[in-house]
Amino acid sequence: MDSSVSEGAGSDVTVTVAAIRQSLSRVWLGDQFILDLMLVTVLARGHLLLEDVPGVGKTTLAKSLARALGMDFNRVQFTNDILPADILGGSVYNPVDGNFNFVAGPIFTDFLLADEINRASTRSQSAFLQAMEEGGVSVDGVNHVLSPLFTVIATQNPIDYDSTNPLPEAQLDRFLVATSIGYPQRDQELSLLEGDRNTGDPLVEAVLGGEQLSALQELARNVFLHPQLAQYIVDLARLSREDERLRLGISPRGSIHLAQAARALAVIRGRDSVIAEDIQQLIPPVWSHRLLPRHGRDQDRSAAVELLNELLQQVPLPR
Repeated sequence: MDSSVSEGAGSDVTVTVAAIRQSLSRVWLGDQFILDLMLVTVLARGHLLLEDVPGVGKTTLAKSLARALGMDFNRVQFTNDILPADILGGSVYNPVDGNFNFVAGPIFTDFLLADEINRASTRSQSAFLQAMEEGGVSVDGVNHVLSPLFTVIATQNPIDYDSTNPLPEAQLDRFLVATSIGYPQRDQELSLLEGDRNTGDPLVEAVLGGEQLSALQELARNVFLHPQLAQYIVDLARLSREDERLRLGISPRGSIHLAQAARALAVIRGRDSVIAEDIQQLIPPVWSHRLLPRHGRDQDRSAAVELLNELLQQVPLPR
């Protein structure tokens, strides 16, 4: 398979990705693959779940990435008393003209940080995730379309489960990627104490505009996926469904998400076709949150990753 992007397009994308990394270097010193996963999520028109303890930089990174990509940004802090209307918006009576007018909620943005989504009621979670999946909100029988760039980064604390409502499997399956930032290395944490990285609103320059980002998304959609690699994805997914250690394997949506993510990663890496290494690198963050082991905690991602690694050994790579 030809894995080289055309000289002009490949050069442009490589320069753009390098510029995004440079812009974010003022706030992010950690694993660059985390940035890749966030860019993959945006280019694949998906959504990302961050499972992390407080204080590791989730909000700063999400806000900075939105700024670098030229996207409008909103943040919603989920609590047990938040209502669907607080997120989606609703009709408000206008005493001047006697009509009910729609007032958009914070979901009407390009880039939304949904903080501690598992603290919301199941009703609010369901309404939000349905709108996230469908790309629109229906209020009083009128449909309101979300931004074509709409991307969600949702967070939840993997340690504190008090007064929370864990996302059910059907809702987790809607996220393209689930990952963790984790704690920084010692030298990285020392660097955070220097310069302006610890300021409240670090200067991150916009690299893209809306039209440029849409063009990159379209480029990712058209990346070539060889039929043998498509078969490889399907064979892995079907094997997971047959594994007796799992109550729930990979859904067809999970297979589609992996293909979409692999195409986006190929663009970030400067190629116009997917290679096997793209798929293998993305399987843990794209699939681990979709598996439900028969034994152990449902939220134990390490057990799911271990199972996925075993499945990878059973399906030969396409030659």
